[in-house]
Amino acid sequence: MPILSPTWTDERIELLKQHFEAGLSCREIAADIGVSRNAVIGKLSRLNLTRGRTVDDRKVVDRNFAPARAPRAVPRLQYEMLATIYGETDTPMVAGPIDEANRCSLLELSENRCRWPISTPGAEDFCFCGNNAADGQPYCAGHSRLAYRPNSRARMMRG
Repeated sequence: MPILSPTWTDERIELLKQHFEAGLSCREIAADIGVSRNAVIGKLSRLNLTRGRTVDDRKVVDRNFAPARAPRAVPRLQYEMLATIYGETDTPMVAGPIDEANRCSLLELSENRCRWPISTPGAEDFCFCGNNAADGQPYCAGHSRLAYRPNSRARMMRG
């Protein structure tokens, strides 16, 4: 079995200290000494060699002047569907009961049928709503009211 030489010889430790004092980055020190960057970071930590940071070095974020997050983009199709269902007000345009006459199985689903699941998957009575879903939407108007509730988070936060 070959005898492995230690990674950190006295010479390497001395070079590490010199390079560190000279301000070289851990990557530059590692390349010059012939060890990994992580080995350099670990040895510097064990030797308690740290670079003091000044206020200028750190990124200071003033929360009062932080840039506002961009609002999330709402897909156009979803926006159009919500506008159709809710109109410009918070009052739903379609408020009647959801018809149960068109329920269907997974194999009977088509592009224009509501995909709202009824019951528990795997149960004998499991099926889908099957009502007409306009313009390629996944749900009928009644189930869309349940699935998409515009500004519901904003209302909860305000009030």
